[in-house]
Amino acid sequence: MKNLVLIGMPGSGKTKIGQYLAQKLSLPAVDTDAMVAQAAGKTIPEIFAQEGEARFRDLETQAARRAAQLSGTIIATGGGMVLREENMAALAATGIVFFRDRPPEAILGEDHTGRPLVGGDRDAARTRIFTLYAQRLPLYKRYAHHYIPPTDTYQEAAEQIAAIYEKEVLEL
Repeated sequence: MKNLVLIGMPGSGKTKIGQYLAQKLSLPAVDTDAMVAQAAGKTIPEIFAQEGEARFRDLETQAARRAAQLSGTIIATGGGMVLREENMAALAATGIVFFRDRPPEAILGEDHTGRPLVGGDRDAARTRIFTLYAQRLPLYKRYAHHYIPPTDTYQEAAEQIAAIYEKEVLEL
């Protein structure tokens, strides 16, 4: 059974959507950021601070490979998963990839403490969020099988994803 893979910006609600879908569809769920932290025995901010972003990306690639080996699982990815083509090739080989778009303005309005690339000082975070969005939007669109436009709530996005996933899985 195909996996359901969620991609999108940090703070776009992928983890919440994954948890919601796990209950709605009665499927297991994993979060690649949690997989990275568990494998490293450190939090993501600690990995960034102590070992750097390159090491985090290597651990993320390992998590993508492990997640891609699962079946019928909801996989919430880190926002930068799309930065390596090999990650997305692995995940797309066994999954249906959904890009949950969320405007930077909506992301900026929330607390992202503990997120190395979008947390911290509001003015600096604003610049980083808008820069990341501009850089990553083409990648999210390229790798997604399905685009989920901005919604008012993560539940609305999850319902759209569930409807598409159920239709595609039933057609297989």
